[in-house]
Amino acid sequence: MNLQIPKSILKQFSRFLTFMALVCALAVGTTGVASAKEKVRVGLFTWPGYGFLHLAQAKNLAPDLEFDFTIIEDPIQLFSLLSSGQLDVVFSTVEFGPIATAEDMGFKLITFTNLSNGTDNIIVRPDIKSASDLKGQQIAILEGGLSQIMVAMWLEQHGVSVDDVQMVNLVAGDAAAAMTSGQIAAAELWDPFGAQVLADLPGARSVSNSREPFWTKTGLIGDAFFMSDTFTMKHRETAVKTTKAIFDGVEYWRANPKESAKIIGDAIGFSEADVASILVPTEDNGIYMYSLKQAARFCGVIPGEAPFGQPNGQAKANWETTNDWWIKFGFMTKKVKFEDGTDCALLKEAMQ
Repeated sequence: MNLQIPKSILKQFSRFLTFMALVCALAVGTTGVASAKEKVRVGLFTWPGYGFLHLAQAKNLAPDLEFDFTIIEDPIQLFSLLSSGQLDVVFSTVEFGPIATAEDMGFKLITFTNLSNGTDNIIVRPDIKSASDLKGQQIAILEGGLSQIMVAMWLEQHGVSVDDVQMVNLVAGDAAAAMTSGQIAAAELWDPFGAQVLADLPGARSVSNSREPFWTKTGLIGDAFFMSDTFTMKHRETAVKTTKAIFDGVEYWRANPKESAKIIGDAIGFSEADVASILVPTEDNGIYMYSLKQAARFCGVIPGEAPFGQPNGQAKANWETTNDWWIKFGFMTKKVKFEDGTDCALLKEAMQ
């Protein structure tokens, strides 16, 4: 099967694999250190929604596990480490699942952990009055990411084809700077970058926000965690304990939001105030974190509806939507099954 992944993604993947021998050597050099706890290697980038194992470790919510964190800002590099067996768990947005499955990269999406409930915006320059004004203009997205899908769906809903605009691949910080300086007409930005642009560029406005019912009911814009097949198959009990620790961290944060915001902020380099503004323990605004039971319902492994009117098993519909868009963008050539790329059964096992 000849899968067409963007050259930018393949280049990053190939470049990062050249470091694997060094990573392996470093791993071997540390195996002689005795530890009473079982080590779980966790990869993430700096985002509050990925901070709950930091919280679990700080509050000893998983007493027999030790979490070894690797923070890399490029998710493709994190997935490279997961694929090569150097990480057990990776936190990221959900959209890479179908591509990883098509390429048989040796890991699966375990569950959606949250949805964006107001933290993502499509922001336009002051002179852009309607979607049609964006024809021929540059829009900043993260290529191969949810921002690209969100922009494409919004344009389509307003009668504009993705072929009528120029999508520019920029990371959030660069996209925010390009918006503020007037170099691009629009961008999909998550907080705090979106909020900064709206504050710094007079007349800029949000034309679509992830708090809108369309986005919350589908749950399309959100985060997940992935685990290597080796970890889930050969160390199933530890994988279950890790899954439980993530959601135990969520429950601890829900009961102790101020203390948790400081712990997570210290771990990822965010201020306590920024963490508190993004992680909101209600359905009002921010990132909505699923409980273990809600995540299991969203994945369809136990009965009942998830929040925001999301139907049971909505995760499968999201997978199919993402897969369809990657085919439209030329990143994939055919559909892959949700069941082949996920292991939601871990959620049910973690509830027992």
